[in-house]
Amino acid sequence: MGGGGGRGGEPVAICRLKRVASDLRDDIRPFLPDIPEEKNGKRIACVGAGAASLTVANDLMPLGYEVTIFEKLAAPGGLMWTNIPEFRLPAKVLWEEIEYITDMGVDLRLNSPVDSLAALLEEDYDAVFIGSGAPKGKELNLPGRWDSEQVHIGIDWLESVRFGHVESCGDRVLVIGVGNTAMDCCRTAQRLGASDVKVMARKTKPHFKASPWELEDAIEEQVEILENHSPSKFIVEDGQVKGMVFDLVSWHEGEGGRLKAEVHDSKVIECDEVILAIGQDTAFPWIERDIGIDFNNWDMPIVDKTTFMTSRTGVFMGGDAAWGPENIIWAVEHGHQAAISIHAYCHGESLTDRPAEGMNLVSQKMGLHEWTYSNDYDEAERVKMRHVDLQERFKRLDIEVEEGFDIEQSLTEVERCLNCDAQTHFETDLCIECDACIDICPLDCLTITHNGPEEELTGRLTAPLLNPEEPLFISEDLPQTGRIMVKDEDLCIHCGLCAERCPTAAWDMRKSDLLIPYAGLDAGEVHPGMSIMDLAGAGAR
Repeated sequence: MGGGGGRGGEPVAICRLKRVASDLRDDIRPFLPDIPEEKNGKRIACVGAGAASLTVANDLMPLGYEVTIFEKLAAPGGLMWTNIPEFRLPAKVLWEEIEYITDMGVDLRLNSPVDSLAALLEEDYDAVFIGSGAPKGKELNLPGRWDSEQVHIGIDWLESVRFGHVESCGDRVLVIGVGNTAMDCCRTAQRLGASDVKVMARKTKPHFKASPWELEDAIEEQVEILENHSPSKFIVEDGQVKGMVFDLVSWHEGEGGRLKAEVHDSKVIECDEVILAIGQDTAFPWIERDIGIDFNNWDMPIVDKTTFMTSRTGVFMGGDAAWGPENIIWAVEHGHQAAISIHAYCHGESLTDRPAEGMNLVSQKMGLHEWTYSNDYDEAERVKMRHVDLQERFKRLDIEVEEGFDIEQSLTEVERCLNCDAQTHFETDLCIECDACIDICPLDCLTITHNGPEEELTGRLTAPLLNPEEPLFISEDLPQTGRIMVKDEDLCIHCGLCAERCPTAAWDMRKSDLLIPYAGLDAGEVHPGMSIMDLAGAGAR
């Protein structure tokens, strides 16, 4: 049976701990897969050099494929390069990660936009993957929008900053929207000289789309976020934006559960520049509508969510291009799944029969009171990230704000882990019902009782059931009395005390490894020349 989560508080900072592993790593190139000199005769074209296409290349190159990536810009990376500022993702880190893939022998064609998918399909490629992202920022068609050049689309503005076309901005800047792109825009504006930056949100904080840590960083940098301000008009004089008019609103549930705005008043907020960051759309003017790819009512290609193939055989999609903007992690996962499908397609195999995941379950016991994992749970709060001093970070755009955890912080944060991979394992036949495990459990998550209807059974648990949504573990009938062992997974912190105390080893702590299949690899397999070590997060930032 599996162990559950913990009680309250923020989870372990996995991403930041992966960064520690990356910052302190040695050269990982000797552990990367060997690339076959003799190719398998299959050629794959990828449109766009973002996270999804790079992942497809990463998975297919070790199998002997020839992969060509077409990128319209002068550098790879997609929105990772053009829209994530260097104070969040340093270019040095991004290039190093991308080079691990391109150095496999990928035919990377920069400054090579694909203007016609029909023309690309006429070339000698066995499959095509579209990972062109969502490069079109949403518009805000309000009075005055087109009367000034000081109103910008967020993702286009960030791209202009990245390529040096924009080096300054107005003193008073309004950023419309409250997603992650908006956070990048407002923080970038400060670094370009703005002293008064406001983020305008139509709704309240629970509805903000930005990640909590992105909001925290913006607030720390003294960006003002105004809630319940719905834009209604641009104020422009002689071609210069002077401000915006906002409706002051409150929100109430309307028909079908959708929130409906009620306008109470209006307000003018002065500004010198406006950046629109209200969302992104896909854009496919280069995909002809008569080549067998079906589009939906939102003018997006219809993509199978299992196989990642479009309605045209051999054309696959992933990342933001497939279903709209998500995050980089999802784009990478799309790339993995699309690569599995492309490999199956090129070998005439079923695309719907997905390779199964696997799992190892191995005892962690080293002695009566010792385990191969640290089980000394620490209830401390999440470790606070070290940041560059406020005055220092605004001097240049490429000063990375987060400094990462030091060794002491890393060790402290690691000890907060609930060891979800160390599962409690119970052998019913070995239990003598001595109650030792129940006596020693620090959270009272174990109960031995008679079976019965679930509603009645939950009332007899040693500790009250705080999370009914989390399933209980219920054993088979115990050999002595016919009662059952019940475990509240939601309370368990995987401390292993039950297994230490059990005189018959009915309880054990077993490490579970989730084994993931990739293109051409069954779960748990690795390519020739590749270390068994988990490199997936070794370079994660």
